[in-house]
Amino acid sequence: MGGHRTRTDVEWSVLLGAAEVLMERIPELTDQLIGDLVKHSPLFDLAVPRDEHWQQVSEAMHYGIEAFAARRSEPRKDLAYAEELGRRRAGQGLPLDLLLYAYRRAGRLTWEALLDIVTERHPDALPVLARTAGAMWAGIEQQAAATAEAYRTAEREMRRRSDERVQALLDALLEGEAGVELAARAAAGLDLPEQGRYAVVVLPADRRDALHRIEAVGGMRLFWRMRTERELAVVALGACTLDELAAELTDRCPGPGGISPVVDGLTELGRARRLAETALRTCGPEDRALVRLTDRLPTALVVRQPELAAELVASVLGPLLELDPADRAVLLDTLDAWLASEGSAGRAATRLYCHRNTVFNRLRRLEQLTSHSLSRPHDLTALTLARDAYRLATGAAAV
Repeated sequence: MGGHRTRTDVEWSVLLGAAEVLMERIPELTDQLIGDLVKHSPLFDLAVPRDEHWQQVSEAMHYGIEAFAARRSEPRKDLAYAEELGRRRAGQGLPLDLLLYAYRRAGRLTWEALLDIVTERHPDALPVLARTAGAMWAGIEQQAAATAEAYRTAEREMRRRSDERVQALLDALLEGEAGVELAARAAAGLDLPEQGRYAVVVLPADRRDALHRIEAVGGMRLFWRMRTERELAVVALGACTLDELAAELTDRCPGPGGISPVVDGLTELGRARRLAETALRTCGPEDRALVRLTDRLPTALVVRQPELAAELVASVLGPLLELDPADRAVLLDTLDAWLASEGSAGRAATRLYCHRNTVFNRLRRLEQLTSHSLSRPHDLTALTLARDAYRLATGAAAV
């Protein structure tokens, strides 16, 4: 606690004598301080066991008085102890403002005790003590600053470790480890209900567009997690719908991406993640949209059964696949345009920049090659699924 001005021998004599007496009074000062602190806030007793608190206050006072009366520049035990207490109190959960209050209250009691001692034993030396007041209070502020910095550092580290533990719990839920205890711990760590409306969004990790991650929007909360090839968001929907989720994410997270159906509870996140990944797999290479699984269920059935999908393509589109690639592409693009136009040859022609009769001619040729009629529901379903399976398998772009 030394100041910049060199103390005289007279001042040293006064300070050392007062410090010796003050050391003897540490037990009663400790009792008084702890009583004042508990009266100020019951949290002191709730956070710190009384015996431990008494011992640590006593030691802190000892180091503080020792530093105040030290003649030479020595290692600051008071500051090292203040840092130790800061870390410990952070772990015990005592609020930082109460810890700083304790240091300053201890300084006030120590100063008042010094005044009493000097007044009683060396009243003529009171001016000497007054000249040292600045150094003493500067030392107390240094102790408070040291304990506060250590407290904040420990708090950040605890928060980081806590976040890592919670994220690990979330990862486990996403992997399908759906234990009730696991869900309860994740719910407590993230301040989420165990039972609630959730969805999972899956995006490719190697995206070409910047991803603007959001943590809260429109009453929804999002928790992002990274994988080697995927980026996932667990969405606490609240009262929001999947349409509202998709609308909020469209500008911030341009596709492709998959959105799961709504699931009821954290234990269902593993299933939601698998369904969102299936939705993403229904996207072709040129898709730029976030797609909902419920809008892609027929195609999802295809991508979940790759062996059957290959059989479907071979069975339905076999003769078409033997055509020249450019000829085959024309027929498939025409089918895509006709389906996108809800069976309107006129609108399909507009999309393809050709005459509507050209569309009719191409579709008739496709029907002849595949032996499937677009007017029969069963055949149309088979053609549509086969076309989706072919596009996804080959990476061909749809119109």
